[in-house]
Amino acid sequence: MIKATNIVKKYGELEVLKSVSLEIAEREIVSIVGASGAGKTTLLQILGTLEKSSEPKKYQTEILINNQDITKLSDRELSKFRNENIGFIFQFHQLLPEFNALENICIPAFIRKTNKSEAEKKAKELMSYLGLSSRLHHKPNQLSGGEQQRVAVARALINQPKVVFADEPSGNLDSKNAEELHDLFFKLRDEFGQTFVIVTHNEELATLTDRKLVMHDGFFQNEL
Repeated sequence: MIKATNIVKKYGELEVLKSVSLEIAEREIVSIVGASGAGKTTLLQILGTLEKSSEPKKYQTEILINNQDITKLSDRELSKFRNENIGFIFQFHQLLPEFNALENICIPAFIRKTNKSEAEKKAKELMSYLGLSSRLHHKPNQLSGGEQQRVAVARALINQPKVVFADEPSGNLDSKNAEELHDLFFKLRDEFGQTFVIVTHNEELATLTDRKLVMHDGFFQNEL
């Protein structure tokens, strides 16, 4: 599903990623762990097309997602690819406060130009699956932290992405909601076939994943 070779990221003289390479199989759940500043989130953002690697031609960088080399796509092509193939789950939900739960979930589908009735039907199915049927018209400030994160999960899944990138997804949740979210990732993988790449400081979650990659100072220290 993902094959990346020689990812380099520099900010001036600071080299954040040092020729990082990795392969992740379809339906695999992989965690990326390491100290703050190791480069985990930067790597996740590059794999998720939110940032670009530094000088890909110079470093012979390739980033294949579902057999598409994203380093060769224009900004417009990247936006389309991201919308159709990638889902994101962040620590701080990133829900738009002026929209209710149903509307927040539908936004990626609307960007994809899915018609309103079809988008809302899919969103309601996801909300039902995630135990949110009674929260369709609640705005984010009317939802608990766990409910907000489940809305964010539904939003990430609305376009049936091939891969879901999660950055500290349980970092803002209490232990009970964090455990429920972790269980949900495995349930989603088993039922919908998504690949998950999760940056986390939560050792319990990292230990549960199919594979744990340890980052140190801009490169992978080892694989477990």
